[in-house]
Amino acid sequence: AATPDLYLREGKIRRELSLNGPLAAAIPGTPAALVELAEKRGRLPLKTTLAPAIALARDGFAVDSVYRQRAGWRLAALRDDPESARLFLRDGDLPAEGHLLRQPELAQTLERLASHGRDGFYRGEFAKKMVQGVRAAGGIWSLEDLADYHTVEREPLRFTLADGRELIGAPPPSAGGMILAQSLGILERLSWRDAEPLQRSHLVVEALRRAYRDRGQLGDPDFVASPLRRLLSDQYLDQLASSIDPDRATPSSALPPAPRWREGEHTTHFAVIDAEGNAVAATLSLNMMFGAAFSVPGTGVLLNDEMDDFAADIDGSNAYGLKGSSANAISGGKRPLSSMSPTFIESAEEFAAFGTPGGSRIPSMVLLSALSYLDGEPVQAWPAVPRYHHQYLPDVLQYEADAFTPAQLDTLRARGHQPRLIERDYGNQQVLYWHKPSGTVEAASDPRGIGQALMVPARREPVTAAE
Repeated sequence: AATPDLYLREGKIRRELSLNGPLAAAIPGTPAALVELAEKRGRLPLKTTLAPAIALARDGFAVDSVYRQRAGWRLAALRDDPESARLFLRDGDLPAEGHLLRQPELAQTLERLASHGRDGFYRGEFAKKMVQGVRAAGGIWSLEDLADYHTVEREPLRFTLADGRELIGAPPPSAGGMILAQSLGILERLSWRDAEPLQRSHLVVEALRRAYRDRGQLGDPDFVASPLRRLLSDQYLDQLASSIDPDRATPSSALPPAPRWREGEHTTHFAVIDAEGNAVAATLSLNMMFGAAFSVPGTGVLLNDEMDDFAADIDGSNAYGLKGSSANAISGGKRPLSSMSPTFIESAEEFAAFGTPGGSRIPSMVLLSALSYLDGEPVQAWPAVPRYHHQYLPDVLQYEADAFTPAQLDTLRARGHQPRLIERDYGNQQVLYWHKPSGTVEAASDPRGIGQALMVPARREPVTAAE
């Protein structure tokens, strides 16, 4: 089992150990979640729902420019692991566009999961192969770690907005729901709807600055007491809103310390709603691109580097620059704090779902899309809205090229903000909207990404609804 000093070597934290290789990998949760969803919520057997994924792994997919770009970002780490290099590279380099990349071992692993359920992954001979592969490369997994893994079903975070709509978000150990609820609570107190565009951006940045500061108080509620009730109380939200200067940025260093509470990008999001109104917003993550860049030999399984989401060094930060705290310290069986933000906003007449990959920027992306929805903009506009981001530390306002005009940037600098251009677009948001009285359903996919919105009519033949 992991301990707080897992990455300590000669008195110093070795950050690279939490990013690459077997020590970076937390116990995978997706296999257990797929089995549990099929057994408790699904109408189809797991063999049926996994069949397309099994076929894709066995038959392969054509490498495209997106694959080459993202594998290129992690090329050195993939080369360092012989199995990952065999699976995802060709002769130690990026495969050519059009190359058919097959994963027969992964197909076999998924078939075993479909046939034997969770025991096909977390117990028996396959579990032994996983543990042997991890330990042979220097990891610390045990058979007990795999056998003891279980999913946890938690009550979602619920927060009532001023107009009566309810935000339904992810609770800890995801910080996304808290950041969204607190930010919206602050903005409602500052009449964000009445603000002109640049003033609105100023208020959003200041709300995010405070919400991301409070993110550091959260951790796995099975290990630390949850401060959510206090962080989302009317009194505390009033206090945060009143601390915002409408004309000046608050330097993060000038904010009072967070109230005392001692206790990545390779992500996928999808949103689904059926004819009966059952809905899912799901965010799944390996953390960094290609996770830990470590694959267990003979299994086709590429492991995550979610251990970097723990605070290995409570005075330092993770790969996304997020500060840590003792509430999120490493411990065996504990789940790390994340920024994943699958989100619903619902009223008697309307239902909207949001979510995206994007590491620490996920909550700010979802917030901007939610504001677009609350402002009455069309569905296609929600994921397309120009993006900007602030996460308390580092004290910089990150922005996409089309988020602000040169004149607006000058004004933001004059107010004390520190804008920094993000050289590439980020995120891949997927949204949907259901107007309950009419039965109308709309969906949209981020124009920056590679997702797609589909409608599946009664004949069960998918047709493109929006892209």
